[in-house]
Amino acid sequence: MELPPWVMYLTIILVIAFLRVVAGRRRKLNLPPGPRPWPIIGNLNLIGSLPHRSLHALSQKYGPLMYLRFGSFPVVVGSSVEMAKFFLKTHDVSFVSRPKTAAGKYTTYNYSDITWSPYGPYWRQARKMCLLELFSAKRLESYEYIRVEEVRALLRDLFNSSGGIVLLKDHLSTVSLNVISRMVLGKKYLDRTEVAAIVSPEEFKEMLDELFLLNGVMNIGDSIPWLDSLDLQGYIGRMKKVSEKFDRFLEHVLDEHNERRQREGEGFVARDMVDVLLQLADDPNLDVKLERHGVKAFTQDLIAGGTESSAVTVEWGISELLLRPEVLEKATEELDRVVGRGRWVEERDVPRLPYVEAIVKETMRLHPVAPMLVPRLSREHTTVDGYDIPAATRVLVSVWAIGRDPSVWDAPEEFRPERFVGSQIDVKGHDYELLPFGAGRRMCPGYSLGLKVIQLSLANLLHGFEWRLPAGMKAEELSMEEIFGLSTPRKVPLQVVVKPKLPAHLYGA
Repeated sequence: MELPPWVMYLTIILVIAFLRVVAGRRRKLNLPPGPRPWPIIGNLNLIGSLPHRSLHALSQKYGPLMYLRFGSFPVVVGSSVEMAKFFLKTHDVSFVSRPKTAAGKYTTYNYSDITWSPYGPYWRQARKMCLLELFSAKRLESYEYIRVEEVRALLRDLFNSSGGIVLLKDHLSTVSLNVISRMVLGKKYLDRTEVAAIVSPEEFKEMLDELFLLNGVMNIGDSIPWLDSLDLQGYIGRMKKVSEKFDRFLEHVLDEHNERRQREGEGFVARDMVDVLLQLADDPNLDVKLERHGVKAFTQDLIAGGTESSAVTVEWGISELLLRPEVLEKATEELDRVVGRGRWVEERDVPRLPYVEAIVKETMRLHPVAPMLVPRLSREHTTVDGYDIPAATRVLVSVWAIGRDPSVWDAPEEFRPERFVGSQIDVKGHDYELLPFGAGRRMCPGYSLGLKVIQLSLANLLHGFEWRLPAGMKAEELSMEEIFGLSTPRKVPLQVVVKPKLPAHLYGA
């Protein structure tokens, strides 16, 4: 039946009025300042190979709250203490979710891990498991002997390598990986003596480096979805490849753990974090069932996060000390006075070593492992300082920029541990001037473990050895460039020469 003309006219008028209202609402949005976006790519043309530095330079022009477009998606960048508080504390629950990315899809079993899973029942349950089961104070204390044994093994290996040129990152990654492997997996699955090892230590470290790089890259398909299937940069192919390697390893780990559970029956007692996860997966009272792929995703998170952060931070710390022998001398004096040269540093000594603790904090200020934190996603429309932040906006918090803010830090580009001596500023997510592990609900759940390994490793390295650059190399020739991924390690691995300075029997060589 044909509609009367007046009905058609009325419909057109109503549609036009509706479109004008919608357009008017859009025009009324007061978005934060930022550069004008280009068609299709938005502001991606302004982001270089080190995105944290590119965004810091832009924030110098547009301010601590900046609006960008990465392809099709709106992005807000917070680069000040106040903005960090807004996103991570005041309105934490509004920005607690995660954007969908290729890394989350292809490297974490379709967002099944702790890092990339979106806000909801599954993530809340995962966070609860971490806080109450995996990283409880009691459990971490029960694993102290593992941390001690592996740090001692590191010191012994360096003793045996003394006099020659040492590639420090290799040694640091080994100790971190062994600590995490024993705590999470129950043994050193990557030990060369392990008959059932299905991947070499060298290959596994390469897998970890690749995983961290790919979880932080600017994949063009994450910003321009219709280009995703083309994989123009080759990142998705690499993600699938490294994921297959990890899956083969993790299947082997879970099979071995399940075999022991079946073999021991009712007498089974959990020895490591994988055992705990498998027990939780069997719990019928869980709000959301933890599937096998979820156990693998959690396990991969624990291994990767616990290994990379410690090794990267300690390597940066030693690098800075090689440039500042007066700081190294102060640390040595404190260690000799508090610990003495007749034994190694223990975890209980750390609170009595304020200068060494200050070195750790200063390293984390200048070289945060995750300079932009992991991206968040706004769940609802919010406003800050009169600016609108629409729902579904991606949010980046630049702890790298905050660490270089001259309104917060005196001489921010200089390495000065003294700024933390006597200071109450800590790294536990309460002081927004220093957020190496993030803050709020999405804060790194394993930060306390990472901090223990970093402090114990660095303190003993400084206590047990004299440090210098290879012969003929001057301090000003030491490159301090970084590469960008989910973590930010040195671009050129640090090469050093170490000389033991404690009694030989302490090294156990």
